[in-house]
Amino acid sequence: MQLYRNKPQQIIQSFCVVYLYQILFVLQEIPTQKIQLSTNKVSVFIRREDLIHPFISGNKFRKLKYNLQQAKSENQETLLTFGGAFSNHIAATAFAGKEYGFKTIGIIRGDELRDKISENPTLQFAQECGMQFKFITREAYRHKTEAHILDNLKHEFGSFYLVPEGGTNEFAVKGCEEILTKEDVQFDFVCCAVGTGGTISGIINSILPHQKVLGFPALKGDFLKEDIRKFAQKDNWEIITKYHFGGYGKVNSELITFINQFYAENKIPLDSIYTAKMVFGVMDLINKNYFPEHSKILLIHTGGIQGNAGMNLKLKAKKLPLIDCND
Repeated sequence: MQLYRNKPQQIIQSFCVVYLYQILFVLQEIPTQKIQLSTNKVSVFIRREDLIHPFISGNKFRKLKYNLQQAKSENQETLLTFGGAFSNHIAATAFAGKEYGFKTIGIIRGDELRDKISENPTLQFAQECGMQFKFITREAYRHKTEAHILDNLKHEFGSFYLVPEGGTNEFAVKGCEEILTKEDVQFDFVCCAVGTGGTISGIINSILPHQKVLGFPALKGDFLKEDIRKFAQKDNWEIITKYHFGGYGKVNSELITFINQFYAENKIPLDSIYTAKMVFGVMDLINKNYFPEHSKILLIHTGGIQGNAGMNLKLKAKKLPLIDCND
């Protein structure tokens, strides 16, 4: 199934018209697949948001949708954002900038990466899309949103439209409120991975009273609840914190084996940073009878498959099993 199609160059006369056309086209094509289970007590389906776009996939497409429109409406020519070494957001923003006529600047966590771009598939891809990098220390990165830091960036780079780390702001949440459709009334639970809280906030805002949202953080800490409450307008949600596998970007052989087995059984690739941890958690909760009998569970695949290439380089260096999602 082809889910994305470039329009001839001569048609690209208006950003908003073309972008909205592409949005309408791809969103009509997103499949929901049933997952093979060893039990019939519950049923599980996965929304293939990873198939929205080959490079702006999953929740990144949703988060950037209204941010890009807002940047255009403000007549901004440059997008500036933040991210780490294997950031799906950095890769997606770089491609979106190239595709829709923005200059892009990535403020990258870790100044040691400055001379290692060629060793990092995510950064190499973003650079090939035209993104300009500024590498900063991890300590400086912790203060990236402080006013004096942003003022310094404006002095260095000139005027820009700021897209927050992970893309999360009110425009991102608005985009993620469109993930669920009227057909999803059948589901009792909606599950998604959590990074910066934008995706789950949008889903929470769009669910119905009989539904509950379960969020599975990809990083340690309970602080995400406060971030989510900044945007979430309902209370029927829960954060389940025990499936982060040690923290952001951390994996082990058990998770890699799960990713490969899940692909072998369902032909659905999972990214190791976010979606795989969420799916692993849901399957474990099913085995522990967390869900009431006959529950219908919808998993949201938030994309990010591009990050598996970089993860495999780390796994190879540690002589661990590799992610294998190829036939």
